[in-house]
Amino acid sequence: TRGAFPTSPSTCPHQMAYEIVTVASGVMDPLIGKLNALMGEEYGKFTGVRKQASFLEKELSAMKAVLHKLELVDELDPTAKDWVDHVRDMSYDMENCIDDFMHQFRADDAKAGFIEKITQFIKKFRQRLRIADRMEELKTLALEANDRRERYKIDDWKPASSSVVVDPRLRAIYQEADTLVGIDGPREEVVTQLMDTQKKLKVVSVVGFGGLGKTTLAKQVYDKIDSQFDCKAFFSVSQRPDMSELLNNLQYKLGMNNPVSSRARKVDDIIKEIRNYLKEKRYLIVVDDVWDESAWYIIKCVFPEEGNGSRVIVTTRVEVVAGAACQNDREGIYKLEPLSEENSRMLLLNRVFGSEHGCPPQLEQVMTEILKKCHGLPLAIITIGSLLACQERSRKGWESIRDSLGAHSATNPSLEEMKSILNLSYMHLPAYLRACFLYLGMYVEDYVISRDDLVRQWIAEGLVGNLHGQDLEAVGRNYFNELINRSMI
Repeated sequence: TRGAFPTSPSTCPHQMAYEIVTVASGVMDPLIGKLNALMGEEYGKFTGVRKQASFLEKELSAMKAVLHKLELVDELDPTAKDWVDHVRDMSYDMENCIDDFMHQFRADDAKAGFIEKITQFIKKFRQRLRIADRMEELKTLALEANDRRERYKIDDWKPASSSVVVDPRLRAIYQEADTLVGIDGPREEVVTQLMDTQKKLKVVSVVGFGGLGKTTLAKQVYDKIDSQFDCKAFFSVSQRPDMSELLNNLQYKLGMNNPVSSRARKVDDIIKEIRNYLKEKRYLIVVDDVWDESAWYIIKCVFPEEGNGSRVIVTTRVEVVAGAACQNDREGIYKLEPLSEENSRMLLLNRVFGSEHGCPPQLEQVMTEILKKCHGLPLAIITIGSLLACQERSRKGWESIRDSLGAHSATNPSLEEMKSILNLSYMHLPAYLRACFLYLGMYVEDYVISRDDLVRQWIAEGLVGNLHGQDLEAVGRNYFNELINRSMI
């Protein structure tokens, strides 16, 4: 069990503090479970043991609550670290003692003869006296730990900041076109393809593998030209779409009044409603993340051909789908390429330092090596940049991140590196954020999530800690903003 908890801290103070505290709290969970077992009916005749176990369980539960608070502290003071170490060692000793007692209690040989049973009874009686003495010693250790806790004023420790805001550097990456490194050229090319003089309906496909920024590019194009159209919509398809639900969502995005549930109507009926609505309108629609031809062939039925210059943008990672959308017109396919080395560097520097010229000389080489592992994928660069921004800016710390990414020689190395980067970012999440992040898995792909609803669900599930009387919703919003800052949301 102990092997599950790391003992060698990383070089970053925050990560070091988190790992030290997590080890101690992780050891305590199984121990409290065993103490609860000692208070059960099975050990009912050992009244002294049950009483001691009840006392220890209460003391340890109080210590565990303090440890959870310390997980939020950026850097532990030596006195607090000493207390955490003491609690961890004490927990190991307690677990050993309880394991010995449980083993001896269950080792009775029911087939033994009378003389053997008498001998075993005397032996067990002596052993239980020793166990009782040892439990008394453990009680003393627990009292000492709590005495240290009061003396060190551990309960008064607080996180470095009471409020977490979304990092403005990250907001700029997504919201300000000027800071979207490498987007200008592709955006203008796609706009040129779309906004020609052709009057008949035109479809342009943006194709490229995951993480290249197809959706970001489509959104930039959409925002630049949408004012020239009568109606517009931007909606996602994903891998396994429910067509009636998908088309109902398109109706909502178009602003159509639809009081009837989509599940009560056939797909053909919804298609007719959308076609009638779009008839004689000049429309711009982005169909994001199409995975297969069959889905596209259903979706394309909603687009009437009115000869008024309507436009559709399709994003996909599948070239066959891109060709089908453009009716195999190669001029209608825009293949998105990875960022150049220069643009990759600018994007990483913007994310980590908030500037294109802010990398210290001692980090230049390791930054170059990390960028090579990103293969020009904006998603990979932003994600690893968010991780580096949370780390100590030392060569050793950055080398640790670089080495954790490993070396991939798979058929698709960029995909393997992307998985590795996302996994590393997840592993570097504090424990209190991991559970909140994993909770997002209950939502289906491309579902629009309300932040406030999500935070309230975290609270209802007990995933948000109550620190020093802070409002739980405020703490939950801090958790949410932390996940944004780490590029996990």
